[in-house]
Amino acid sequence: MDVYTFNVSLSLCKDVAGIAGNIFAFGLFVSPMPTFRRIMRNKSTEQFSGLPYIYALVNCLICLWYGTPFISHSNTMLMTVNSVGATFQLCYIILFIMHTDKKNKMKMLGLLFVVFAVVGLIVAGSLQIPDQLTRWYFVGFLSCGSLVSMSASPLFVIKLVIRTKSVEFMPFYLSLSTFLMSASFLLYGLFNWDAFVYIPNGIGTILGIVQLALYCYYHRNSIAEETKEPLIVSYV
Repeated sequence: MDVYTFNVSLSLCKDVAGIAGNIFAFGLFVSPMPTFRRIMRNKSTEQFSGLPYIYALVNCLICLWYGTPFISHSNTMLMTVNSVGATFQLCYIILFIMHTDKKNKMKMLGLLFVVFAVVGLIVAGSLQIPDQLTRWYFVGFLSCGSLVSMSASPLFVIKLVIRTKSVEFMPFYLSLSTFLMSASFLLYGLFNWDAFVYIPNGIGTILGIVQLALYCYYHRNSIAEETKEPLIVSYV
């Protein structure tokens, strides 16, 4: 295989992995919809928190900026997935603000302002760096740190599952989508030789495997315990 054919094959594999990652990410983006249907039906955010959507918006915007040609190269799939993700998170935040009480409304509006201010400073500041490599490192480390913090969020769910010995709070399809998306972008980053992509997604893949293993273990145990119960209770 000559160098040209190898590069074409590598580019094709990268694009396939990126498209797969976008598809699996879409499953994650739509997962809060049942929650927001409930919020709109009850016209109240109840005890739900809007902070996860704020964190997700920050992550999407920073990674979107990293994927642009101003910072990195050949990262179109990062731009598409994070632009769609940012749009979803912004819609969720707007819906949350519309249905929450006045105190939380002001808090969320303030946080939203801070998000756009911080991302604006990152964009403006990075454009002031004349050296392309230094700019890539600067935004890359921010993007990687943001992705690692998002990847670490399932640790709280994992801890809860182990403590309660129940998978009630860890939906299987959500865990599967997280694993598949992380694995896809792990491959995407490897094919693109981009450590700022494959390192955080590698961590996400490992955590995804842990979640799926825990689900299988505790789900199997719960089924086993249920089967021990008699199907017909005799009172004789």
